[in-house]
Amino acid sequence: MRLRSTATAMALALMATQAPAWADIEAAKAFLDAEVGELSTLDRAAQEAELQWFIDAAKPYAGMEIKVVSETIDTHSYEASVLAPAFTAITGIKVTHDLIGEGDVVEKLQTQMQTGENIYDAYVNDSDLIGTHWRYQQARSLTDWMAGEGAAVTNPNLDLADFIGTKFTTAPDGELYRLPDQQFANLYWFRYDWFNDQKTKDDFKAKYGYDLGVPINWSAYEDIAEFFTGRDMSYMGGPTSAWGNMDYGKKDPSLGWRYTDAWMSMAGMGDVGEPNGLPVDEWGVRVDENSRPVGSCVARGGSTNDAAAVYAVTKAIEWLQKYTPPEAQGMTFGEAGPVPAQGAVAQQMFWYTAFTAASVKPDLPVMNEDGTPKWRMAPSPHGVYWQEGQKIGYQDVGSWTLMKSTPVDRAQAAWLYAQFVTSKTVDVKKAHVGLTFVRESTIQHASFTERAPKLGGLIEFYRSPARVQWSPTGTNIPDYPKMAQLWWQNIGDAMSGAKTPQEALDALCEEQEKVLERIEKSGVQGDIGPKMNEPQDPQVWLDAPGAPVAKLENEDEEPKTIAYDELIKSWQ
Repeated sequence: MRLRSTATAMALALMATQAPAWADIEAAKAFLDAEVGELSTLDRAAQEAELQWFIDAAKPYAGMEIKVVSETIDTHSYEASVLAPAFTAITGIKVTHDLIGEGDVVEKLQTQMQTGENIYDAYVNDSDLIGTHWRYQQARSLTDWMAGEGAAVTNPNLDLADFIGTKFTTAPDGELYRLPDQQFANLYWFRYDWFNDQKTKDDFKAKYGYDLGVPINWSAYEDIAEFFTGRDMSYMGGPTSAWGNMDYGKKDPSLGWRYTDAWMSMAGMGDVGEPNGLPVDEWGVRVDENSRPVGSCVARGGSTNDAAAVYAVTKAIEWLQKYTPPEAQGMTFGEAGPVPAQGAVAQQMFWYTAFTAASVKPDLPVMNEDGTPKWRMAPSPHGVYWQEGQKIGYQDVGSWTLMKSTPVDRAQAAWLYAQFVTSKTVDVKKAHVGLTFVRESTIQHASFTERAPKLGGLIEFYRSPARVQWSPTGTNIPDYPKMAQLWWQNIGDAMSGAKTPQEALDALCEEQEKVLERIEKSGVQGDIGPKMNEPQDPQVWLDAPGAPVAKLENEDEEPKTIAYDELIKSWQ
């Protein structure tokens, strides 16, 4: 199956039309021949019809130059290097698609919100900002846009119901604010070959008294981490000294995502609820019945510094120090991501599926000669405070956002590009390159059934009912850019040993509340902004049902595992 052709070949095919691309459909046909082929949920006639619609809708904007921005991952690199030039050739709208760091994307967006200056005509940024955009009302509601100023440039074949992540980009007012462009989850990663080896299984059972398998809880994860750390795996072609865990700990913005990306709810912090805990979410922020944030510390009904949160941070630090390559303590998210594929790591609880494409390259020590991986991915285990119905993992949903400060005509042209790169014509091919799914029809495409055995469980996960328990940051967070930076700074103090986990989380919740109080006093978010509870004796909240919770007498629970193949059967 051909998955990738070069941008050069495609560009030559487009140039061969020798006609202004926006004058006819020849450039579109050349693009389909060179780049899409059968990797689409649409047949060729439907592909041409969809691209003809883009050609016609773009005519008023031919010759316009627009700028859009996203973070640098494989999916967006493909958009910038292949799809943007194709869109330009087909429509006559010149797109510059900038690729910058995720933190830089948020910074540019924040600057545009603060100054009103139109820095970019559209942004792909995490749906984690949904609470920010809903409350500040500086991003266009796409619901209103598609019915009003964007109606003439909204693809009749957009099919919003086909997008699997729109519930994460819809606010409590029922309005859709963002269009998903790429989506990936954080899951459990492990060496399937090591876990299924008879000697390894026998040695594990002899030591711990239960079967080696996918850990269901953190107690089992910890036993497996201890078992593999320092173990000589050379009898399986592995290292003479393996590691039982992989993570990262550098005081860097990505350290904040490590925790706000659902680590705390995996431990059992917050309340039950889908897609996020309610009224207390996985940041520990409580909202009232009107979705107004009322507190973060236990004294105001929040759980950012409760016993489950302290347990979450304590365990992460303990495992980083005991069972992880020492250099990981100085690594960022991006630096740590490829390490398991180097062949010395047995498992990783907090592994982003965005690294799948880089982990299935044929020359890696974690790949078999037949192109199948020696590893698999599965749902992450949960901590001792977790209970049924709580969120158990994070799903990143990079989403197209149109700011109100962008002139209407530029927003219309950018909206055409956003729909082109998520269209049914191109989405299957794009998903094969980046493995970041946003459409149900793409996930179910026959080409992914064919490719599934080479992707370590990714397709099985996305086709399973389990995926609904993975979700991004929800609407409890009224200012993601300001509050997210507090996490890496305070958690970093715990990582370095400058503060205990309790001290770091006490400081964090107090700083979060200062941000909430400033927003409340400013009045800028009106009657959907924070309305803070008065502090009271924390015991009042600890005695009440739900989050926050008091410390358990025993934070060690009976370890539980499940065979991976049994787990997959339960999804089918």
